[in-house]
Amino acid sequence: MFSIIIPTWNNLAFVKLCVDSIRRHSAYDHQVILHINDGSDGTLQWARDGGIDHTHSPGNVGICIAVNEAGGLATKDYIVYMNDDMYVCPGWDTQLVYEIEKLGTDNYMLSSTMIEPIDYHNPCVIHGDYGQTIETFKEQSLLENYNKPDKPDWQGATWPPTLVHKKYWAITGGYSIELSPGVSVDDDFAMKMWYAGCRIFKGVGKSRVYHFQSKSTLRVVKNNGRKQFLMKWGINQSTFNKYYTRRGGPYTGPVAEPDAAKMQWERMRAWMKRKIM
Repeated sequence: MFSIIIPTWNNLAFVKLCVDSIRRHSAYDHQVILHINDGSDGTLQWARDGGIDHTHSPGNVGICIAVNEAGGLATKDYIVYMNDDMYVCPGWDTQLVYEIEKLGTDNYMLSSTMIEPIDYHNPCVIHGDYGQTIETFKEQSLLENYNKPDKPDWQGATWPPTLVHKKYWAITGGYSIELSPGVSVDDDFAMKMWYAGCRIFKGVGKSRVYHFQSKSTLRVVKNNGRKQFLMKWGINQSTFNKYYTRRGGPYTGPVAEPDAAKMQWERMRAWMKRKIM
């Protein structure tokens, strides 16, 4: 069903756990594609020995180039982008397939719902501390409780794991490499989907993955994604999430066009902010 793209950077223990969870907890036969940055920790040899589809760069090229390069190997109809520090829970893929079959269109952006150990009061995330490292991971406890509490579908899907039809991955050109190594690239991709006609940005409450949180991004020198998004699209990310994807609230269906008068004011504010940057 899915071509699952996972960029990884010398994170062997986590990517092993991630791939193992996909194999054990998926109902469908998915294609797993890694992009291995560096890989000198054994990741490259492990992928070769295991016959896992992969691309490779000798250094860390960041998320954008990695995801796009790996996407070139995709053979399935649906592209899923996933972080290497994620663990998929049983039923994660069946719930996404159920949504696909209901939608009646191939122009959408779906996200699974993350369970995270640190509570940042994100309305799109379930707080549940099952460990932040491989050594402290409470796998059995997670498997007994991952479907608790109930979580309604939510509006504003942009965060991984994200799923789009392969056709729209091609139309949008994948991830924008000018945002390398990748800060704000999720919102940037969602904006490109918007301009490609997408109005369904749906987080699926019953499709769940555990996210250990920031096991690679803390090691990266980050780009100024907020500024780049503003300069590229003429609005702030907060404006995009408020008026376009409507992130955070319960899912109510395809989003409507933002109010023209409000957007004129927001674009004026953004123009003034750009002038002083």
